[in-house]
Amino acid sequence: MKIGLFFGSFNPIHIGHLIIANFMATRTDLDKVWLVVSPQNPLKPKKTLARDHDRLHLVRLGIGDNPRLQASNIEFGLPKPSYTIDTLTFLKEKYPAHTFALIMGGDNLATLHLWKNYEQILAHYDIYVYKRPAVELGELATHPRVRVCEAPMLDISATYIRDCLNSGKSVRYLVPDPVLEYLESSSMYR
Repeated sequence: MKIGLFFGSFNPIHIGHLIIANFMATRTDLDKVWLVVSPQNPLKPKKTLARDHDRLHLVRLGIGDNPRLQASNIEFGLPKPSYTIDTLTFLKEKYPAHTFALIMGGDNLATLHLWKNYEQILAHYDIYVYKRPAVELGELATHPRVRVCEAPMLDISATYIRDCLNSGKSVRYLVPDPVLEYLESSSMYR
């Protein structure tokens, strides 16, 4: 089975994340997409992150009953900060029958050269890239392991959603209904 790993803070998950995950699961050669909730991105500050298990719960709510998508907490038990190459190595050992690939936005591809052991990632893993508004993909876009996909582009960010929630504004239609219901009944991001 070929599994696409869509890493993210998902702080919170929103429609844009789910559109990309579903696109990759249904319009590429990937059999499934795992949305991997990252406890700490080494390139982002942790101060604005909701608790790991709360974000994982929101991802599960957002996915609902889609059999091609799965929430993953695989990085929760790994050393922090989470480095993609370490997670890939762990997954390859734990699931030797699966083939893993990465899913990332064009902004991440443009900064991939800053990642720990990025050469090993490029050498051993396919990378499925979705374009981001006003972002140049950079020279790695033509690498043989990189597949640029024409996924629908939505200019929605988790930061915008958190800001809306914090200021009491509606995020309806920006997040799936079960996520909206949970956020409205909790104090997350307020």
